[in-house]
Amino acid sequence: FNIEGSHPIAVLVADKVMRAMGGRDKWDASSVFHWNFFGKRSLLWDKSENMVRVDIPEDSLVSVLNMNDGTGTVWKSGIQVLDEKEKEKIMERTERIWINDSYWLFMPFKLKDSGVTLTYQKEDTTLTGERSDVLKLTFDQVGVTPQNAYEVWVSIEDNLVKQWAYYKNATDSNPAFVLPWGDYKDYNGLKLASDRGERDITDIRVFEKVPDAAFTNPASILLE
Repeated sequence: FNIEGSHPIAVLVADKVMRAMGGRDKWDASSVFHWNFFGKRSLLWDKSENMVRVDIPEDSLVSVLNMNDGTGTVWKSGIQVLDEKEKEKIMERTERIWINDSYWLFMPFKLKDSGVTLTYQKEDTTLTGERSDVLKLTFDQVGVTPQNAYEVWVSIEDNLVKQWAYYKNATDSNPAFVLPWGDYKDYNGLKLASDRGERDITDIRVFEKVPDAAFTNPASILLE
């Protein structure tokens, strides 16, 4: 995190967000997350082991990636993919999916990630009229699209992110989209939001542990 280049007020607001979402300790201790991204695909992320499983029903594709070393397993229609070039391509796609889809769910916990610079923009209201502090996030050579930028509206009332704007390039004058960040619910002590306007993130679940088969078996694993 670029603490030297970040505005002190922006850092203070980011810390308030973390506390409102459940706190750093609770976030660090949370192990496994499941969610469905806009009805397109589902993800199972073991944060403690840095493993992710992506199920894409439309492609009859299941991929499991160890993000520590880039290894993994891919199945198409239940049959393991052994061709190394095809597998490598799918592993790269899996990583890009995880980077994108996890940010749409966990961004408020990542306001002070490595490479992020936070600036305080202004006090403003969201599209629904909620008074908010607006922060801007820019990135220094991190992720697959470091040229992106985001603005986030943090509610002055409850310190939760209520809206965000995405800029394809940090120098752009106008955002590519502005969307709500709403419908917060408590998941084992963490607050996560599912509403993104016209589309929702669904089937959000948080686990302490899941069966090993969740990352070794292409069949759907019932997670209780």
